[in-house]
Amino acid sequence: MTIRTGIAAALTDLLFDPSLDLHAAADRHFAPDYRQRTDGRWDDRGGFLAHIAHLRTVVAGGSVEVHDELYDGPRYADRHTVRVIKADGSTVRTEVYLFGEFAADGRFRRIEEVTLMLEGSPADRTLGSAR
Repeated sequence: MTIRTGIAAALTDLLFDPSLDLHAAADRHFAPDYRQRTDGRWDDRGGFLAHIAHLRTVVAGGSVEVHDELYDGPRYADRHTVRVIKADGSTVRTEVYLFGEFAADGRFRRIEEVTLMLEGSPADRTLGSAR
């Protein structure tokens, strides 16, 4: 049986545990050929990691609350809310609707998501998603 990741574990490791090396955290949850589309914009793994590296300079803490989660073979879907506390003390909350696909080893190969900002400024739009 393959152990599969989930979005809460992945985002916690990437954004909220600065003691983890970025690439080690990504390797836990994302396949080498990972691709992501957020609100219509595609990124390959390199673009995704560059974005996460930037977020790590802005994010001081936060949490992920999964409201709905479904695993079906290699497919994954969820609805979650990300709460980010920025280094300046302000808060951003974003609800995310996500569909994904797993690689054979249980890591994400592809994620497509749509985001809805619940709290924050327009400049904070990308803080609640992995893109």
